[in-house]
Amino acid sequence: MDAIQQHMIDSCRAAQRGEAPPPPPGRHDWEVVREARDRRRFDAVIAGRPARRRRRTALRALFTRRHRTARPGASGPSGA
Repeated sequence: MDAIQQHMIDSCRAAQRGEAPPPPPGRHDWEVVREARDRRRFDAVIAGRPARRRRRTALRALFTRRHRTARPGASGPSGA
């Protein structure tokens, strides 16, 4: 059974009981994503880590480090 079928069953049951129907599937998806992001940021602050741009900074460090070492012709730190 998928989400739409379950929603239809729940809506029918709510109508029989005189209750409000449930929200359609996917209606609160972005709200849940935002709450998860806010929770990760909160946990980072509590742990003393930077709360923003950790992934971007890590990826930048990874790619720049790999890019620097992969240059052909560079024999060392001086480049000579």
